[in-house]
This record gives sequence, C-alpha cells and structure tokens, in this order.
Amino acid sequence: MTYARQILDTHPAGSAIEAEVLVACIDACFDCAQSCTACGDADLAEDDVATMIRCIRLCLDCSDVCIATGQVLSRQTEFDSDLARSVVQACLQACGICSQECDRHAAHHEHCRICAEVCRRCEQTCVEVLALLVV
Repeated sequence: MTYARQILDTHPAGSAIEAEVLVACIDACFDCAQSCTACGDADLAEDDVATMIRCIRLCLDCSDVCIATGQVLSRQTEFDSDLARSVVQACLQACGICSQECDRHAAHHEHCRICAEVCRRCEQTCVEVLALLVV
C-alpha cells in the first residue's frame, strides 16, 4: 500500500472516484515527474546535448504537468470533476508527447527508454481516471 492510498483511506470525505484507479494515477504522476526530471538532467550530461534540447524541454514540461496533476487528484475536499478532467487530459497529452520524443532517443540513451516507459504508464492511468470522470 502506498502512502497516497493510506492518506486517501484516512480522508474524512473519502474518495471522489474509485480509490484504486485514483491512487494508481497519483502514484504514476509523481513517478513520471521524477523520471522526466531525471531524464532531462541526464540529457544535459550527454555528449550530443544539442540534439537533446527538445527532449529536455518536453521532459521538464511533462514533469511539471504530472506534479500538478498528482496534486490536484490528491485533493478530495470539494473535488471538481471538470477541473480534474482538464488537468488529467493535459497530463495525458504531455506524457504522450514526451514518450514519443524519448522513444526517438531510446536506442542511444537508456534513460530516455525508461522515461518513455514511465510516461506510457502514466498515460494509461490517466485514461483510466478519465473513464471515471465522464460528463
């Protein structure tokens, strides 16, 4: 059981959507933020850093969006489904763009391969949350 699950289980208001799906997405968002930050940093240390500029930028942007998404989803008091949907959709898009860019470099940079994998996992959890936030 993750800390996110433990905190959610103790929240007086409970969970606005199915707890398992929500926790999986929160955890995936924070994992993705860390992976993207680390990948962008590793990109800066590569000999071919000039070819990595787009990857660095997208990793940093994806990290920021994932952090914001994890934070919004962690807040259950007066949960706003419309706002959550918008943030999760942005996260889904950021992870998709970042994973595609990291995939371009995966053959030469293992950190990019790992980052792309983590982004795809986050994308999947976002899809699952969006299915619960239907209009």
